[in-house]
This record gives sequence, C-alpha cells and structure tokens, in this order.
Amino acid sequence: MSKPKEEALEVDGIVTQALANTRFRVQIEGGHDVIAHVAGRMRKHFIRIVPGDRVRVELSPYDLTKGRITYRER
Repeated sequence: MSKPKEEALEVDGIVTQALANTRFRVQIEGGHDVIAHVAGRMRKHFIRIVPGDRVRVELSPYDLTKGRITYRER
C-alpha cells in the first residue's frame, strides 16, 4: 500500500506583482509574500492574471514560500 500524498494548503491572496515565466508575487492573508506559478488548467483556458486580482493559492507543504495559483476570482 502506498502512503498518502502530502496535502497542499489552500489560502486566498492578492497578486501584487507579475514576474517572468508566468510567476506572480502573491500576498496571502497574514501578510506573507509567496511566489506562485499558474496551474496548467488555467493556462489551458487562457485565464489572464494581473496585479490586484484575488486568487486562490495552493501552498507546498514542504516550502511555504512557493505555491500554485488554482483559481482567480472575478
């Protein structure tokens, strides 16, 4: 039997800066800044993200400074 995969932490935040290679600096609740890349499903559907957008970020349980943007609120 395989052991369960580590669960990603989901938090909400606001995009503060666009970086190279579809990465963004996101300020999550609590005031911390994380570097997040766009999830493949969002790239596939050409969902654009600009600074100021509210987004949902999955944080890696191993490195809490990196994450993946999985949802953009309107």
